[in-house]
Amino acid sequence: QVQLVESGGGLVQAGASLRLSCAASGRTVSSYTMAWFRQAPGKERTFVAVIIWDGGWMAYQDSVKGRFTISRDNAKNTAYLQMNSLKPEDTAVYFCAAHASGTYYSGASYKFWGQGTQVTVSA
Repeated sequence: QVQLVESGGGLVQAGASLRLSCAASGRTVSSYTMAWFRQAPGKERTFVAVIIWDGGWMAYQDSVKGRFTISRDNAKNTAYLQMNSLKPEDTAVYFCAAHASGTYYSGASYKFWGQGTQVTVSA
């Protein structure tokens, strides 16, 4: 089994930056696709970004392109989400996911999930 723990969330003002981390334990995730999803209050969980096992390909939700960057360090068994120019509409709980076996932007494709970290962006 794989355990994922997110960290780095917080309360920031619009325009600020945050870096989320997703630390994996239990086994290596170096061969897994990893992704970030988010869930805003009263809304469904949505795809944010994905990165394949070697970091050779990434994809983003349109609303975060140019502002967010997903990366990974397989030696540390950790994935990251650098979030710049944050907007109030980015406010959500951010979840890390690993081991996709299907459409990368669908949460149903991922086997392992973290508990989430809250990101709140004030205007």
